[in-house]
Amino acid sequence: MKSKSDYIYGLRPVIETIASGKNLDRVIIKRGLKGSLYFQLMQELKNHSIPYQFVPAEKLNSITRKNHQGVIAWISEIEYHDIYSLLPGIYESGREPFLIALNNISDVRNFGAIARSAECFGVDCIIIPEKGAARINAEALKASAGALNKIPVSRVKSIVKTLEFLKESGLRVISASEKGDSDLRSANLEGPAVLVMGSEDRGISPEILKITDLHLSIPLAGSIESLNVSVATGILLYEIAGSRGSASAKASADKTGSRGQEASFR
Repeated sequence: MKSKSDYIYGLRPVIETIASGKNLDRVIIKRGLKGSLYFQLMQELKNHSIPYQFVPAEKLNSITRKNHQGVIAWISEIEYHDIYSLLPGIYESGREPFLIALNNISDVRNFGAIARSAECFGVDCIIIPEKGAARINAEALKASAGALNKIPVSRVKSIVKTLEFLKESGLRVISASEKGDSDLRSANLEGPAVLVMGSEDRGISPEILKITDLHLSIPLAGSIESLNVSVATGILLYEIAGSRGSASAKASADKTGSRGQEASFR
């Protein structure tokens, strides 16, 4: 649960907070707001890819009765990273990039569990969209067992455009769903890759499937036709990490240290 100290209000305080370099989780703005400071705020939000939403005045008043001037913002629990700047550094370190992109996953507990598996299996960055993604709040941090404080998270305007950039940068786009046409057990999973996972109800968008290089399915023996998305992601990450070769395994071991010697389950 957010405490009162986790949000700020007022046009100029929010603008100055963004200018100071602090990451904002989201901003709500009163519908119909105008003026020079409002337009300055909107420019800052767009320049820094900060999600915002227009709401009725009653919504803001229900959060605080103080002079919010039509704007309330929440400070982010984590620092976001720029994938366009992060990717060259991964290549320069001698490692093959191993990323995960989340499409339509809005449940914070699923997101936290995915982050935990991603950190355990050496994923370099988690990519999420500005809109429609789970909020990275205290509940997500708890579900991740602290992984969200260790693994970089990149928040992007367009998952599709980011995936196109990653393809141009030498990564294969690998998606997974119950409709996948490639069996996980026999697929070639080697090389630089970004794994795309969608929500259980909405799945992966058609735009992403069009640019997917490999669409995986996990073979199931039971009568239930699908897995929880965080469980499915853990299985896929394990298989992909295991296929990346001794050089990548060594790099992962160097990154994680002795904790990678033996798995523990809690």
